[in-house]
Amino acid sequence: MDILNKVANSGLVTLDLEELYDNSAKILFDIKPLLFKELILKEKDFREFITVHNWKSYQDACVGITCTADAIVPNWAYMLIAANLQPYAKKIVFGNLDELEKELFSEAIKKINPQDYQDCRVVIKGCSKIKVPVSAYVEITTLLKPTVKSIMYGEPCSTVPVYKKAK
Repeated sequence: MDILNKVANSGLVTLDLEELYDNSAKILFDIKPLLFKELILKEKDFREFITVHNWKSYQDACVGITCTADAIVPNWAYMLIAANLQPYAKKIVFGNLDELEKELFSEAIKKINPQDYQDCRVVIKGCSKIKVPVSAYVEITTLLKPTVKSIMYGEPCSTVPVYKKAK
């Protein structure tokens, strides 16, 4: 008696969002240590830091710029940091590392051609070694829904139905 692999013969297409993960270094640039008493940005001191800081250390990294102190930081301070990071960093966002990850996944998903999944039964893989943001699952669902036959979540052997095109 032959054993049939029903999963392999099901015609399901598995999409693993983990494969979209950007393995570049992720660095948080927090302005907090540059503030006087964690409250005030002194322009002279800040501009001095900008001129002496080793910006090359961010080469090819993805950087989130934020301030974790409860302080009012002028917009131009973030702009100065971004301007100095720009020649070196691969990606710069305003936000923490979670927001940086969301942005990186969003950019990767936007590169997917939904027509490649035309009339397919797609399983969005649920288990991964890295933390895939929920926003990535939402974005891939809205991207694929107009073209696919169905969307499921999980593993091909155990899926949760998300969407099925009406016949």
